[in-house]
Amino acid sequence: MLKAFIFDMDGVLVDSMPYHVDAWITTLNEIGINISKQDLYDIEGSNNEGLINLVFSSNGRTPGPHDYEDLAKRKNKIFKNINKIHPYKGMVDCLDQLKKKYRLGVVSGSDNKIVHLIINKFFSEVFDIVISGDDVKEGKPSPEPYLKAAEMLGFLQDEYIVIENAILGVESAKNAGLYCVAVASYIEPKKLEKADLIFNEHSELIKYLGNYLT
Repeated sequence: MLKAFIFDMDGVLVDSMPYHVDAWITTLNEIGINISKQDLYDIEGSNNEGLINLVFSSNGRTPGPHDYEDLAKRKNKIFKNINKIHPYKGMVDCLDQLKKKYRLGVVSGSDNKIVHLIINKFFSEVFDIVISGDDVKEGKPSPEPYLKAAEMLGFLQDEYIVIENAILGVESAKNAGLYCVAVASYIEPKKLEKADLIFNEHSELIKYLGNYLT
């Protein structure tokens, strides 16, 4: 019996990834690393440390002892100056209705301050648990983020539905043994093939979630 939904944040709840991507491109360009938007979308979902490791490795470099903290701070400073982020159409009302019947959680790869800034601004008092990229040792695609969420909510594995939009996020949910629905916010649907169910756009996702309100 379904008891809880666990949502990724960026690209699922809010249309924010283009601004994360732009902030990372600017930050990485400053240290001589050129990376495309598509490459960043393909590794979306990882926490800051994981993303930096992936980017440096693909460029034949190794992060220095201060790179993780310095680059994350620089990226977050750029990102926080952006005021164009907004929830996807219908998401706020949908969550308000779901909360009446189910427990709700967020599992994001973004850093703690950004996650809570966005959640408090748009979804105050909606979620029972919120896990950021700072709250785990290993980010997505490790199962740790979703295993931690499941442990905190306290239900069985088959009593959750995870909502994701990223390749690494889908892998994380499936590695944790959870049912995963994916929406193709920024990448081709075929790249999300490991999900149990895939939607091409958010209007389809909202309609799907609405089926659990009857």
